[in-house]
Amino acid sequence: MELLNPQDHGQLRLRPRSGPTPHFVQIVPSEFVAAAVSCPILFSKDPSSGAFYPGAVLALKPGEGPLKSVAERGGFEPLELVREGFFISGENIAIDRRNSRFSESEGETLFDDAQQPSVSLRQVQRVLGQLQQGMEQTTALVRALIELKLLESIDISLSFDDGERLTLQGLYTVSRDTLRDLDDADVLRLFRSGHLQHAYTIAGSLNQIAILAQVRNERLAGK
Repeated sequence: MELLNPQDHGQLRLRPRSGPTPHFVQIVPSEFVAAAVSCPILFSKDPSSGAFYPGAVLALKPGEGPLKSVAERGGFEPLELVREGFFISGENIAIDRRNSRFSESEGETLFDDAQQPSVSLRQVQRVLGQLQQGMEQTTALVRALIELKLLESIDISLSFDDGERLTLQGLYTVSRDTLRDLDDADVLRLFRSGHLQHAYTIAGSLNQIAILAQVRNERLAGK
């Protein structure tokens, strides 16, 4: 890791990300509505801390590319992918200099001739700010869902025309039954905090699982 600055990185350029896209990408509440249009939103647990975090399912199997392009996802691209290679370090930005996005000769410059952040870097700064704020919102959302026992585990089994069966485990969603049975006081509290809309968006996004399975089936048939 290196702290980003124009003195050491004035000639550094940023290329579009070209590495593999994870099948499950962490997202923050401000992304839920855009994600739910094309992707299931599910919760997983951080293996090191055990904390819940929400993510968008872009593919149904590790190692496979996204089942929908950015255009097919209505332009939705997780902030976590946009900021790849950049990190927050206190009040500074740090970069992973080994990341393939960085180059001395290709891509858009990170700083202009006046050593000010370029358009590309300003976009990254905005994204990092959104992620930092979003992590705080995620913590509050998860706390509320756990307190009201709204999170439930979900096992997803899918069959495909080529005979393959996929089982997705270790995932959680919002219980529609528990959500429906909440008393008025809890519903009002969720509504005023903004968590109620997030809960319904997460629950409704489960419909996208069948759609992704159909897309994958059609892709397998095409091969």
